[in-house]
Amino acid sequence: MSPLWTATEIADATGGTVHGDFTVNGVAFDSREIIGGELFVAMTGTAMDGHRFVPQAIARGAAGLLVSEPIDAPHVRVADPNAALTALAVAARNRSPALRIGVTGSVGKTGVKEAIKSALGRFALDGIHASVKSYNNHTGVPLSLARMPRESRFGIFEMGMNHAGEIAELTALVQPDIAVITWIASAHIENFADETGIADAKAEIFNGLRPGGTAIIPFDSTHFARLHAAASRTTDRVISFGCKPGADVVAESVALHPDCSCVTARIAEHRLTFKVGMAGQHWVGNALAVLAAVHAAGGDLALAGLALAELTDLPGRGQRLRVPAKSSTAVVIDESYNANPASMAASLAVLGAVVPAGQGRRLAVLGAMRELGDQSDAFHAALAPHVVAAGVSTIIVVGNEMKALATALARQLEVLHVADAAAAEAEVGRLIAADDVLLVKGSNSVGLGAVVSALKNRESLA
Repeated sequence: MSPLWTATEIADATGGTVHGDFTVNGVAFDSREIIGGELFVAMTGTAMDGHRFVPQAIARGAAGLLVSEPIDAPHVRVADPNAALTALAVAARNRSPALRIGVTGSVGKTGVKEAIKSALGRFALDGIHASVKSYNNHTGVPLSLARMPRESRFGIFEMGMNHAGEIAELTALVQPDIAVITWIASAHIENFADETGIADAKAEIFNGLRPGGTAIIPFDSTHFARLHAAASRTTDRVISFGCKPGADVVAESVALHPDCSCVTARIAEHRLTFKVGMAGQHWVGNALAVLAAVHAAGGDLALAGLALAELTDLPGRGQRLRVPAKSSTAVVIDESYNANPASMAASLAVLGAVVPAGQGRRLAVLGAMRELGDQSDAFHAALAPHVVAAGVSTIIVVGNEMKALATALARQLEVLHVADAAAAEAEVGRLIAADDVLLVKGSNSVGLGAVVSALKNRESLA
């Protein structure tokens, strides 16, 4: 394959000047991601200047640099590296014939993005490019575009927001052929008057649709009519997905199991029976969104079904791990990456469906849900019925915001309220025993990933 970028192509795209010829096979703005052969972009911000990390990037093997200061290494010099990265993203978009899929939503967007990538990857083999991790903001989306190889057949890009107008900027950059909204929920509601404002902000993704593009929306959402109206202002190709009769891509039968689901779905004139490797009703909806996107993209639905069956390993988003626990092992459901009221309820339902082996218990470590504004206490307290319905025997709640849930549960089960992830790690290490099933979930800023890592890395206990 040809190099991702040559120095001349970078200069042409960004309006910069070449100082030492080079080619690169990747792009990064975090020097810790350099493994050899990448372009390092010295991004600048209010608290950090990427030029400080140029020596580390060079030492780790960066092949070239995009900078605004003179350096003693091959580079392209520009006036503003941040703007230059966006210009490089536009050039990557314009030079590639790839069909582009944009994915947003309050919950499920990373999982759906990964599932679409896997499903189309079976169809297009090595012609798939997708944003990594959750690179879905004003810096992550340009980076993901700039990394897209010119030979790509499909590009899948996640777009996130916490304020109105942010998706509009990202979709204008990506210009998707297919735009997917997974679900609307009360994430980031502190920045909106109500949930309809969140729906409108997510619907901005349709503003960037290319002519003849396809909008994919959740039929079962209370905001369906609003989303449909927004999509119809841009395109006449609107596909709905859901479990209720009337959806264009509809689940005709669903069998939920503790670690997977079996689904028969109708997609236009096709009927497909498949397994979803991730557990829970919410993943049935995600799978239907994936099938809608694959169908719109001209992919193979049967191969997509196989990919969904194998989708079992998403760290921080439902991955199941066996960890040492007092002479045996316990199961950890790792949902530590993020949380909002809808995803908390869905994850607790998954926990409730698991039957612990032997004398095992259902346990939970739940971290605070952030950006809920003046409704925070009410949203946290409202988790109590879901915790009880899941059959949790002991719960560790983390952060000041969780006081409302601790109070709501105080007379129903054992509740340990701790200040931070370090305290939660100490408590769960003492508490977890053989055959237990432990759910770990919270907003990413709470840092509960460290709890999962500690459980994975500890030695077997006698």
